[in-house]
Amino acid sequence: MAKVLKIYPDHPQEKLLEEVVRLLDQGGIIVYPSDTVYALGCDIFNGKAMEKLARIKKVKPETARFSIICNDLSHLSRFTKPINNSVFRFLKNHIPGSFTFVLEANKSLPPAYKGHKTVGIRVPDHSIPKLIVEKLGRPIASTSIKDEDEILEYSTDPELIAEKYHHLADIVIDSGYGGNVASTVVNLTSGEPEIIREGKGIL
Repeated sequence: MAKVLKIYPDHPQEKLLEEVVRLLDQGGIIVYPSDTVYALGCDIFNGKAMEKLARIKKVKPETARFSIICNDLSHLSRFTKPINNSVFRFLKNHIPGSFTFVLEANKSLPPAYKGHKTVGIRVPDHSIPKLIVEKLGRPIASTSIKDEDEILEYSTDPELIAEKYHHLADIVIDSGYGGNVASTVVNLTSGEPEIIREGKGIL
């Protein structure tokens, strides 16, 4: 049964954030808010948690392409191949924000990402996921709970989210109503930004 923690971005309670981080450290699954939609996540370095996340999303672990949440530009660069100056400036101008950036992955990513030449990276403009990642010291996986076939409120109303995911997640963070538009996905692997999914972020 998922535990619901009310944590608000303006005054996030340290004690509750620490509880979330402890759970992630132990391989737990969380539902957390972002600047776009609510998402499911776990510690990307915990193999069992990543397998569980894949099961929840009904995908094979080896083919799952979960993006990762970092807390700033320098954190992001630990998991990607070196980028040129124009890409660096572009990222600096759009981080934090409602974007997922596809970049070339380096070997610092865990086994769950083995064989993936690219990785989607987000630095959301929302204090809670950034604080969680900062306190955990590692990125968390990110996969939207938004389901095109579901009633809208099941991906925006924290109470209904908790009802839907009570047997799948360990903690649901209630930060008030979430959005229903996902991030804009921008491919930067060629050195030039290419939008591959229109979303909330506007270039």
